[in-house]
Amino acid sequence: MEARNLLRYTFFLFFALLLVLFTLSNLPSPPSNKAEMLDCAAYSPWCTSKNRIQSKKPDFLQKPTNPTRRRHSVDVPHHPLDPLTVTELNTVRKIIQTLDFFKNKAYALHSVVLEEPDKKVVLRWKKGDPLPPRKAAVVARVGGASHVLTVDLGSGEVTRHETGHMSGYPTMTVEDMTSVTWAPLASADFNRTVVERGVDLADLACLPISLGWFGKSEENRRLIKVQCYSMKDTANFYMRPIEGLTVLVDLDTKEVVHITDKGKNIPIPNAANTDYRFAAQNSYQSLVNPISIEQPKGPSFTIQDDHLVKWANWEFHLKPDPRAGVIVSRAMVRDSGTGEMRNVMYKGLTSELFVPYMDPTDAWYFKTYMDAGEYGFGLQAMPLDPLNDCPRNAYYMDGVFAAADGTPYVRSNMVCVYESYAGDIGWRHSESPITGMEIREVRPKVTLVVRMAASVANYDYIVDWEFQTDGLIRIKVGLSGILMVKGTPYANMNQVNDQESLYGTLLSENVIGVIHDHFITFYLDMDVDGSDNSFVKVNLQRAYTSPEESPRMSYLKAVRNVAKTEKDAQIKLKLYDPSEFHVVNPTKKTRVGNPVGYKVVPAGTAANLLDVNDPPQKRGAFTNNQIWVTPYNETEQWAGGLFVYQSHGEDTLEVWANRDREIENKDIVVWYTLGFHHVPCQEDFPIMPTVSASFDLKPVNFFESNPILKIPPNVESDLPICKADASA
Repeated sequence: MEARNLLRYTFFLFFALLLVLFTLSNLPSPPSNKAEMLDCAAYSPWCTSKNRIQSKKPDFLQKPTNPTRRRHSVDVPHHPLDPLTVTELNTVRKIIQTLDFFKNKAYALHSVVLEEPDKKVVLRWKKGDPLPPRKAAVVARVGGASHVLTVDLGSGEVTRHETGHMSGYPTMTVEDMTSVTWAPLASADFNRTVVERGVDLADLACLPISLGWFGKSEENRRLIKVQCYSMKDTANFYMRPIEGLTVLVDLDTKEVVHITDKGKNIPIPNAANTDYRFAAQNSYQSLVNPISIEQPKGPSFTIQDDHLVKWANWEFHLKPDPRAGVIVSRAMVRDSGTGEMRNVMYKGLTSELFVPYMDPTDAWYFKTYMDAGEYGFGLQAMPLDPLNDCPRNAYYMDGVFAAADGTPYVRSNMVCVYESYAGDIGWRHSESPITGMEIREVRPKVTLVVRMAASVANYDYIVDWEFQTDGLIRIKVGLSGILMVKGTPYANMNQVNDQESLYGTLLSENVIGVIHDHFITFYLDMDVDGSDNSFVKVNLQRAYTSPEESPRMSYLKAVRNVAKTEKDAQIKLKLYDPSEFHVVNPTKKTRVGNPVGYKVVPAGTAANLLDVNDPPQKRGAFTNNQIWVTPYNETEQWAGGLFVYQSHGEDTLEVWANRDREIENKDIVVWYTLGFHHVPCQEDFPIMPTVSASFDLKPVNFFESNPILKIPPNVESDLPICKADASA
């Protein structure tokens, strides 16, 4: 019997390794030469060439070109904001290994990214100038302590070394997440419990679940909870939870601290009809014919030096990031009147994602994820699928990150850039026949989209930065993937006496989709025609006429209030107290005297309803308002704080903003939170159709007039006619 259990245990370890690599896809095979990063072809078939989109053939029926392989080992920086290259990451690793407090000690590098030069230095830099000194910002764990370092790549010196930060730990490494899922197997009690539930150890799939912070028992120790599922008969193991079984694990030692098993009476849901893969479907519905937007003259955008995007009247710097996912910097738009490139936004990124589940029971209360600060939004980005995630003629950009030992690796096809046309209209006007003028003027709307998709375990997030020729930037988040579900004894609602006790919706036999929220907070360092800006709340108020003034009794007027300090700019959106929110440059005026500006156009306005004293909400206090404005501070970029994992919430956006610093005519940062309340429904089973929300950054008196008036309409000769196969 012992030999059979040992054989089964050995087989499971091997299978678990394969499963983790397949489902998480977070680490490539290590390079054969540890001192160098090999061609990304050694890591993934999805590698790209920056030049592949330059097709001169007008033959729109030619076979599309798949992303091609790139050699990242020869990358060099061209711009002060370019990410660290393979060579630079290897240099950082070598420098770190020479430091006394790293020698002969186990360590892990949790973050190795470019330490961006001072903002004023970047703004002064022009192409052809020497690059500012290249530095790396490193977050490491050594000997149970967290260290923040700055490594000067030129001198090889560590110019900053800090320890003893506030509560919390750095973002988990991929190695943390993969290795901890094996830890429960060291416990005989765990193995016995799984088998007693009727699950073969070879069918086990486990997930690392951040546990938030709920008291002193969780202090001074880096902990994580592990919950498991059955993979038998389906790839969608998320729909087959082993409910109530939770393992508390020490992330540093991989020691099993505690096992909770409170769901022995709850059956594991059936696997039938849960597999979402196309190959697993017994039949399919071809509801629409294949569609593709052809570009007979090729795309209109270019990518210079790997990261500088130029399209229509826009120019911006783009780079992948292991925590934020994507960073858009130095966004400038060309003025159609003067031809001048004008500053709009210095830097924009996804700062944090807060996902609290609304089930207070033992196996669920702690599920209050911070997906960027705990897991790394960019670390969870998956390769994009050509023709499905991104259309034909898209350009693909890889992320180059550092593993826990500092070795560079490639996250292939992490970002795509493409032009989008969905039949939308840029502007139009037709004259009525009663005027006697036969005028019909219409312009199509073509936009440029920067896209990434992160698969944070079960959930998939699609983040788009969409640029329009009229100067508008639209930031959109799509939610898809698979629900995190709860096992239940109930197979039908007629068995449920108290529906509220479900904490969600019965989706299928023995499966509950738990109610939860998604809050995505964006960092927007606006530089509207310069760095010194002001935040103006334009409140729409009802006013009344005097008895003799007008037949009208009431009307709306716009009352402008300039925010003096941070507390003046803390905004909770209210339907019956409408306002516009302008970021203006008070020193730059239009021809007729209006201050130039951009406005935040809210949408996706679900508000956080948790009590402000609830432990998860203390950590997620940056969601207490939809809009915040803070003075620029290079250390204040992550809304949940630098160290989010198990933090107490004393280093968040709310804490900074409550200092009530002056923000009028200053270099300011706007923070906007998109919110989603998700009450699951049966249409979300076994995988969710994408639901999206967006908000806009829209010019307001920025241009002298319509900036796209001179754009020509489409004519028939510009566009080829595609014929269906049957009539070709």
